[in-house]
Amino acid sequence: MAANYTLQCPTNSRGLSDQVIIIFKNVFIVLKGLLLPVKRSANQLKKLKVPVCSLNLEPFDPVCCKLTHSQRLVQIQSMLKQTGRYRTLERDLMELQEWRLFEFFVVVALHVRKEGGAYVPEVTQQFPLKLDKQFKFMRETEDQLKAIPKFCFPDARDWNHICQFTSETFSFVLTGEDGSRRFGYCRRLLPSGKGRCLPEVYCIVSRLGCFNLFSKILDEVEKRRMISPALVQPFMRSIMEAPFPAPGRTITVKNFVPGSGNEVIHLCRPLDSRLEHVDFHCLFSCLSVRQLIKVFASLLLERRVIFTADRLSTLSQCCHAVVALLYPFTWQHTYIPVLPPSMIDIVCSPTPFLIGLLSSSLPKLRDLPIEEVLVLNLGANKFFRQVDDEDCILPRKLQVALEQVLERKRTLSLLSSSPGSAFLDMVVSEAFVRFFVEVVGHYSLYMTYNEKEERSFLWEAFRKSVRSKSLRRFLEIFMETQMFRGFVQEREMRKLGIKGLFEVRAQDYLDSLPGSEQGGMNRFLRGLGSKMKFLQKK
Repeated sequence: MAANYTLQCPTNSRGLSDQVIIIFKNVFIVLKGLLLPVKRSANQLKKLKVPVCSLNLEPFDPVCCKLTHSQRLVQIQSMLKQTGRYRTLERDLMELQEWRLFEFFVVVALHVRKEGGAYVPEVTQQFPLKLDKQFKFMRETEDQLKAIPKFCFPDARDWNHICQFTSETFSFVLTGEDGSRRFGYCRRLLPSGKGRCLPEVYCIVSRLGCFNLFSKILDEVEKRRMISPALVQPFMRSIMEAPFPAPGRTITVKNFVPGSGNEVIHLCRPLDSRLEHVDFHCLFSCLSVRQLIKVFASLLLERRVIFTADRLSTLSQCCHAVVALLYPFTWQHTYIPVLPPSMIDIVCSPTPFLIGLLSSSLPKLRDLPIEEVLVLNLGANKFFRQVDDEDCILPRKLQVALEQVLERKRTLSLLSSSPGSAFLDMVVSEAFVRFFVEVVGHYSLYMTYNEKEERSFLWEAFRKSVRSKSLRRFLEIFMETQMFRGFVQEREMRKLGIKGLFEVRAQDYLDSLPGSEQGGMNRFLRGLGSKMKFLQKK
């Protein structure tokens, strides 16, 4: 979601006020008690812009946790064996040799198979007409293609013939058995012509998660569709033949339009697209901060989570928003923001998932054999089912710091002169980025290089470098997740010099460490390097 911000105070290059970032930093510093003395006067705390009343930590009772630390660790390690290896987009593309902007493009329309029956969504056009025989997992790809109409029209039964309709754009996600992910980008509109009719959906399926880029392509599709349906396929062919853009790069596509001649379209793949198609306002309207933290903690341990709501838009927006909170990490498992009722058996899967389910499907859900799943009613801010240890997963002080920042989001939003949810999106995103900076912001110190300039990560040294016992225990579990392993793998493969928002914030964090603390890390690394050189000589 692109946005411009006009603030009343100095801003950094990312559009968020320096004052807000400083407040985030101070809240985490005070509550962690790692970089500043624990005991401070009220005047000192006021200077740090942290309310004294917010610093009261609730006593932590380990007995309240249903699962112990060792049980959680065993669960994560067992889940890792079931789900196979972790996935990253760039490695998937290299293995599959699918360096294309998208895999296929379909048009889906509603039809009645028998008189008086309900509308059924069906593919009426497909490009390319036949899938590439070189595709790996060909059978799975064909199965997913058959399922696409249900995701384009999960509300097929609710439609009637209409004469006016404002086109709308939405997306869905298809997750393969191996963890690979395909994104469906859809534009729903009325066919050109007179009289009442049913809408149709133009859907682009790609492995690239980049909503704004494909939204721009769909704008061009809709423009050409209004002139003539025959113009759509040649345009999509020119898009498919274009080179696959690296993060932060722009590609140029030329295409002929009758009456306008050759048009040049510039498509940019952003370096950081974490907030695209994300609106945190809906998420915070549905959930309290405490409930949201429980969901967040459950996702970090890659558990099974189900959202329920009455509206498709609520499910879609809340699922997209909660996944965005995981940045710089990526949810590696099944992710279906709106699950068609006919596919509800998916919730019986033993592997991790994040699924959105319409409230009308709850009776069916209650009859299914599901275990250790978090089920949350977004409309009532209430858990139907939970594991009961969600409140003691995160390191306690960091959890309280995160809660305090989020509780103050309304106060922080007053620093912006721009109305709407754009500033809220940035405030919430920065709060969770700061949480991860505190947890893993020192990862770059444990990336080593061999003679070929290949990078590798020092796993155990990274975990042991943390002073906080509670944080070390959390990392012992979190580092076993596919989410963390995918994060490390991406950085091992990433070219030098490429930095996203997280790397910028992490470097700021490292630069702010007292000399003794960073010096201790550097001495540790130098000693480790000497040992490795000694072993190589032997």
